[in-house]
Amino acid sequence: MDPARAAALAAVLGQGFDPAAPLPPFAHQVYFWQALPADLLGRDGHPARGDFIPDLGLARRMWAGGRLEFLAPLMSGRVAEKTTVIEAITRKTGRSGPLGFVTLRHEIRQGGTLCLTEWQDLVYRADPLPGQAAPEVPQAPAGAEVMRRRFSTVDLFRYSALTFNGHRIHYDRDYAREVEGYGGLVVHGPLLAQWLMLIAAERLGGLARFTFRGVSAAFDFEELRMCRDGARLWIAGPDGRLCLSAEAG
Repeated sequence: MDPARAAALAAVLGQGFDPAAPLPPFAHQVYFWQALPADLLGRDGHPARGDFIPDLGLARRMWAGGRLEFLAPLMSGRVAEKTTVIEAITRKTGRSGPLGFVTLRHEIRQGGTLCLTEWQDLVYRADPLPGQAAPEVPQAPAGAEVMRRRFSTVDLFRYSALTFNGHRIHYDRDYAREVEGYGGLVVHGPLLAQWLMLIAAERLGGLARFTFRGVSAAFDFEELRMCRDGARLWIAGPDGRLCLSAEAG
């Protein structure tokens, strides 16, 4: 696990970096890239479905949430191994139409020791219909604000580059608006979760577990509120809508 990647992530997050210290929670996102040639990518810049992840016939992909168990420290400068299995595939019909859910389970080991188990929930949706109304979004709880943060286009570019995330909703404004129906560039769900993990780890003195769920997209032109009430954390948009909810332990 190249220390240079962890140092670059620390710079993006505005954090210090000590190569002798354990990696911060969720830093493994900048490792284990799946680097594919352009002809094996889908229209959105992600690897095309139909190989490891089956093609569910739904064009839009989002990271819906996840759950992590931190079992032992991950250290930079050491060899690590990641294994991934598909744990579940389900189909549902929501207010916006058909949905497909894929749950991946990742396990990361160093020196034969299981350090981290992560369940990653992906959701696949159909393209929005012309004039289709956006679903109602719940409002975030009041108060308990820890900090405010705005994510610039440079922040989104650098995080996309570090995680080798080619999803165009994070850097191609025309694609995000005209094809996927968003109001602007979408802030990465994992980047938002990363910030809440850092807040939780600092306030709680470390993390053993963390669960998060994306509720609504957050955009590059918004100032977001990061909030905490005990083990519960969330991110709210400037209009009060709930963007991401989480629970730490």
